[in-house]
Amino acid sequence: MASKQNSKFTSALGHSKATVEKSHISHASKKRIREIRKLGFNTDAIITGLLKGNKTQLSKAITLIESNANKHEHAVKKIIAASLPHANKSVRIGITGVPGVGKSTFIESFGNYLIQLGKKVAVLAVDPSSSISGGSILGDKTRMEELVKSEAAFIRPTASGDSLGGVARKTRESVILCEAAGFDVILIETVGVGQSETAVHSMTDFFLLLKLAGAGDELQGIKRGIIEMADAILINKADGQNKKAAKQAKVEFKRALHLYPEKRSNWIPKVKLCSALENWGIEQTWEMLTNYFSLTKKNNFFEENRKQQNKYWLLQSINEQLKSQFYNHPEIKKELAEQLEKIHQQKTTPFEAANYLLTLKR
Repeated sequence: MASKQNSKFTSALGHSKATVEKSHISHASKKRIREIRKLGFNTDAIITGLLKGNKTQLSKAITLIESNANKHEHAVKKIIAASLPHANKSVRIGITGVPGVGKSTFIESFGNYLIQLGKKVAVLAVDPSSSISGGSILGDKTRMEELVKSEAAFIRPTASGDSLGGVARKTRESVILCEAAGFDVILIETVGVGQSETAVHSMTDFFLLLKLAGAGDELQGIKRGIIEMADAILINKADGQNKKAAKQAKVEFKRALHLYPEKRSNWIPKVKLCSALENWGIEQTWEMLTNYFSLTKKNNFFEENRKQQNKYWLLQSINEQLKSQFYNHPEIKKELAEQLEKIHQQKTTPFEAANYLLTLKR
């Protein structure tokens, strides 16, 4: 009986702690936004500080980038223009995996190791937004307690909003700002669900997929799209009683990779084991990455891949701007409400309503 009561108490305590943490993060985020709004933006000061590696000014610049307010548009263009000549000097690594795979723990161990090597590490962590409330926990800083303390690290959690696959709409521009601020390794952590992997793959140089052994998904979880994109599979939490299962999973993933076509980069995807908690396998992971960058820079794939990514993001930006202009058009706003009412009354179909609305913009 006492055991059950203790269990209930522990559970309640954990729930209470999570609630307080969530409330604290939400309060801290709101406080930061209020302070920035109160101070206002000095674009020249932001640019000067950003180029000197000032993390406060970098944060302000990213806040501006993420703003949808028209009044910030000129400042954003000025900051991007000033940053571009200093960008493209980093390596960009996408990291994905299902919730619970240990992405935050891995990133903290990996980031700390890179800092010991003299690197400056920026982490752009995209948190999922609720489709109901629109809210987001933004808890990555609390999960990377050691890394966040380092002067050589910058961690920016961002709500995914309604953008493609849960990747923040301005993540690519944020990468440019981080590079201009002197960060030479950019880690982009995805939500780990939906199509976020596709979007992150299109803005990174190396795509790392974290997996778990013993979760019952060694083969079932191998979805063609995600495996084709992965440049390496890292089986995390390969420690304790899970080590044997991790070794078996490594063999199965290696077999599965042989079923997929050869990559244009001429890189053969690797399967590695690691334990972010026990901090082993981290050095080998970076060694694998340096081998990849050496190969792809030598055969010109690295540069060609970035050119293709720029083309993709140009087209993506055009699509987003057209979409924004369409929905913000006064006549469309008025007619959209009327067409939705007609659909509700079964006086028209969604397809007919769409065609009608599109003709208004021609």
